Amino acid sequence: MHVTDPVLDSGRHDEVNLVFGRGMGLDALAEGLRGVHREPLVTGEGNGWAWAVHDMLNAEIEDFDPVSYGPLSAGAEIVVFVTEPCSAKAHPPHFEYYRDGRLITWFSFEDLTQRPGDNPDHLSAELLAAKLIGPDAECEKADDSGHDCFDHHYDDHNRIVRAVAGFFSLPSPPLSAEVTAP
Repeated sequence: MHVTDPVLDSGRHDEVNLVFGRGMGLDALAEGLRGVHREPLVTGEGNGWAWAVHDMLNAEIEDFDPVSYGPLSAGAEIVVFVTEPCSAKAHPPHFEYYRDGRLITWFSFEDLTQRPGDNPDHLSAELLAAKLIGPDAECEKADDSGHDCFDHHYDDHNRIVRAVAGFFSLPSPPLSAEVTAP
């Protein structure tokens, strides 16, 4: 998954989170992020959602812990894409969904079968329809000699983002063309 913007493409902000908030204004989302020591780099609004991109970590204050988004979602919804949880260690992106202060579901882009939260199946129908889970999720060419399933690894990530974005009607401005293309 790639977030696009000249600020982000400069290379100074390569490990970022993309946060969407519904039921709160852009100012409330930005202030909430500042309250957890994450300064929004880019913000916007669309389709009833406020959104912000922020650095995953805050090295200035030696805050390397994941952000706790639960409190930010009190009375609202928060959708989070952690785009590069640790690119140096090759950890995959992941998705988080909070509502009214509670984690509803969470999953790694590498293993969609493990989805903790109050309602781990919240997106199951959409993931199944996109052939990301279930009997049709396996690569059709996996047994073909010379085929490397990793060749479409990032396409699979984009399909995950499209399924999630479609379900929640997320605005697409902060997402790259590769993600938003049909």
